[in-house]
Amino acid sequence: MTFFTELKRRNVVRMAGLYLVGAWLLTQVASTVLPTFDVPSWALRGLIIALVLGFFPALIVSWIFELTPQGLKRDEEVAPEQSIAPQTARRMDRMIIVVLALALGYFAFDKFVLGPRREAVQPQGNALPNAADSHENSKSIAVLPFENLSSDKDNAYFADGIQDEILTRLAKVSALKVISRTSTQKYKSAPDNLREVGKQLGVANLLEGSVQKVGNAVHVNVQLIRVATDEHLWAESYNRKLDDIFAVEGEVAGAIAEALNAKLTGAEKAVLARQPTNSPGAYDAYLRGAAQYFRSNSQDEQEAAVRSFEEATRLDPQFAEAWAALSRSHSVIFFHSDVTTARREAAEHALAEATRLRPDLAETQLARAYFQYWVLHDYKGALEMMRQLRTSWPSNPEIHQVIAFILARLGHWQESIESIDRVIALNPRDLFPRNQAIQLRLAARDFSEALQLTDNALRIWPDDTDLRGLKATVFQALGQLDEAQSALYGVVPKIDEGSVSLGVIHYQARLRRDPALAIKVLEPFAHGIESDSFCIGRTSNRWPEKRPRLARCLNAAVTLWKKLPNSNPGMGSCSVHSFTPCLNWANETTPCELSTNTPSSAPAMLAPSQSPKRCARVSWRNLVKKSAPSRASKQS
Repeated sequence: MTFFTELKRRNVVRMAGLYLVGAWLLTQVASTVLPTFDVPSWALRGLIIALVLGFFPALIVSWIFELTPQGLKRDEEVAPEQSIAPQTARRMDRMIIVVLALALGYFAFDKFVLGPRREAVQPQGNALPNAADSHENSKSIAVLPFENLSSDKDNAYFADGIQDEILTRLAKVSALKVISRTSTQKYKSAPDNLREVGKQLGVANLLEGSVQKVGNAVHVNVQLIRVATDEHLWAESYNRKLDDIFAVEGEVAGAIAEALNAKLTGAEKAVLARQPTNSPGAYDAYLRGAAQYFRSNSQDEQEAAVRSFEEATRLDPQFAEAWAALSRSHSVIFFHSDVTTARREAAEHALAEATRLRPDLAETQLARAYFQYWVLHDYKGALEMMRQLRTSWPSNPEIHQVIAFILARLGHWQESIESIDRVIALNPRDLFPRNQAIQLRLAARDFSEALQLTDNALRIWPDDTDLRGLKATVFQALGQLDEAQSALYGVVPKIDEGSVSLGVIHYQARLRRDPALAIKVLEPFAHGIESDSFCIGRTSNRWPEKRPRLARCLNAAVTLWKKLPNSNPGMGSCSVHSFTPCLNWANETTPCELSTNTPSSAPAMLAPSQSPKRCARVSWRNLVKKSAPSRASKQS
């Protein structure tokens, strides 16, 4: 009798097959079920190790023992005529068939049912990741919002400031990938499902923390957690006075870098250990200003940040970071609303002070780049400065974002796209860079990537009207008007200066030669212009006297559509923002003179040689001259 024949007689081969198939099925089910109940990943690893270690003992037992009606007996103790090994073999064959059927059924269920569901909820943190980010980065981290444990809830800015300062220092370590605060602010201080948060943010580690401020005393508690295992890699508590709180941020950042085995350069060690000011009051005002700047959505909130930064510089005139932040605040207000000599000089003075104190400071260089970009419109100079900063502040998404914008202005589309993709990797839960990435691909006529990005973003923000509008824009560019109409179905657009969906709906009506598609959307806004819309927002805040003129513009547009149903008016003919000319007129000086002289045969799309700016001006002036009040009567 050969050895293999003996293995078959003792059912060792069947035991091996049954064990392997059963172990595979058990492992697959466990890998799906255990994470659902937040069971630590070491449990699954332990199960796999136990199954591997149990394989050979199972074969040995099968070789030595035989199953009899009286139980297990050693094989040599069972007489051949009393052996039931053939019957046991047939039972094991049936068991193998059953387990194989279960395994195949589970495989099909996982592939065709669970797989698509996982894909649908898979976070798109890195829509188009760089090669370096295509695999899990063990040195990636997100700093979650710090919980404010102070009895005075007005101290929330202090907890936010501590979190932001730790994040800022970590972002300057080249060996780390640090997620932007814009993305992390959407989560709780201590989320229930750390793994899901880690997946959504695309990181391997999370930092949780809390801050309690009582008078001059501060208690800071932080813990670093590995997402995959829920393992606490490092934790520490600090009890400090306000005048010693600066050191905590550097110590925390240094300890995190050490825990993640991130090698620090000499310059990075100096950055982590730097104490920005010796004045607790100045630092408190600086943190308050940083929180106000980060959350500002209006000029009033920006002015509040300016006052906080001014207080910080008054309390400590040697506080370079505060001077840099003050310059940046003045620059952004200059860019968006207050184009005055006084504002420009204030930004320039604060920048000069920061430069005098610490010209090598990254915050100073960032303030200079923004001054060049927002105030001087020196795009090439700002681009050069931002590229230098990209080396010393690699995880700052703002830097990559501005680089993307400037490169687009200069016509370097592919480089711009690469920069905006890096922003998405560092800021995966912010809608703004997603929109910009889609529009950059539209500008580069990469419609397949634009559609893919839009679908990815809609999985995260399914109700965003502008994303729906951008998706329709892609289909319009491809000539697929039915698909564009489907994308716009049920969309109720916003009416503001940057609304994409409103312009796309209007353009869809023009492409379809069906004014009714736009009238039913435009008319409520035109007649309800006093509602919570663009006029109550930006226009009413900055140009309240121009609100009636904008209302007349929109009413005149609706009147034209009703009078000339077969015409093809040129409103917004070179931009998806179809109201841009009228809104620009309301904001600036472009006259809202509407005319019926636009020929009905006007092309639906602009020829490549035509200038978009000229198109917007000419088309708006020629829209409905007879329907609107005279030019003289509309002067502000």
